[in-house]
Amino acid sequence: MVSMRAGNGSFVTEFILAGLTDLPELQLPLFYLFLIIYIITVVGNIGLITLISLNPHLHTPMYYFLFNLSFIDLSYSSVFSPKMLMNFVSEKNSISYEGCMTQLFFFLFFVISECYMLTSMAYDRYVAICNPLLYKVSMSPQVCSILSFAAYGMGFAGASVHTGCMLRLTFCNANLINHYLCDILPLLQLSCTSTYVNEVVVLVVVGINITVPSCTILISYVFILANILNIKSTQGRSKAFSNCSSHIMAISLFFGSAAFMYLKYSSGSMEHGKISSVFYTNVGPMLNPLIYSLRNKDVKVALRKSLIKFQRKDKF
Repeated sequence: MVSMRAGNGSFVTEFILAGLTDLPELQLPLFYLFLIIYIITVVGNIGLITLISLNPHLHTPMYYFLFNLSFIDLSYSSVFSPKMLMNFVSEKNSISYEGCMTQLFFFLFFVISECYMLTSMAYDRYVAICNPLLYKVSMSPQVCSILSFAAYGMGFAGASVHTGCMLRLTFCNANLINHYLCDILPLLQLSCTSTYVNEVVVLVVVGINITVPSCTILISYVFILANILNIKSTQGRSKAFSNCSSHIMAISLFFGSAAFMYLKYSSGSMEHGKISSVFYTNVGPMLNPLIYSLRNKDVKVALRKSLIKFQRKDKF
């Protein structure tokens, strides 16, 4: 729908989401596939949040950050997944202008927050392995709170800047977003006014939000690796590697799929960019709780205890 809008001068009142594919025969199979992915994501992340909340021995800095990571994964997956699922089974895949900008803001807020939450987790592993005697002091509840609030603060700042710049653009006639969600690059292609400022903001803000976390994580793991290699006992090295393996997998999945997606977009391949973004937006939030539960002894013990406690209550 196109009409004159008061305030920001934009003509478009709603956008049409192209979705993953326009092939009718694939709509229903994709609906069931992504419904299963979303259910696993919701159950897995809520389960991990509940498990950490109910088990006192998991009330440590590492699991505090994992609690926040699960909350972020659950939230940003829920920003677009319900709408994505509806679009598979509805004829008109429309989203209002206001709804699109709101989705853009919250999607960016949670994605950027996840970048910095993973960075905080890398710093936590660095302190635990390289300075274990100072761990309780260095990773006190106050420090953990500051790091998590800083992650959310960076997410809010980045999302506000991007969304604010998007609101200044004018969308005239073209309203077909070549994506299954409202993202920055597909929206910029629809603007009938100059996007130079937005492109500069994307370059600067995305540059900061990739460079700062990536460098911090890389430096942390260089020190961690150097420290692990200095451990003389094989058992000690194995335990140290085990403590980091889940986090390394989560980082690789998040940053690797995100980088691949934006490289596809920058090469001009929107279709490949859409498909690769599925790993970044859908698969990552689904796999994170599985990675941290299946490869983590503490989580498996906590789960076993919770199940035994639940069974005992059920008997009485």
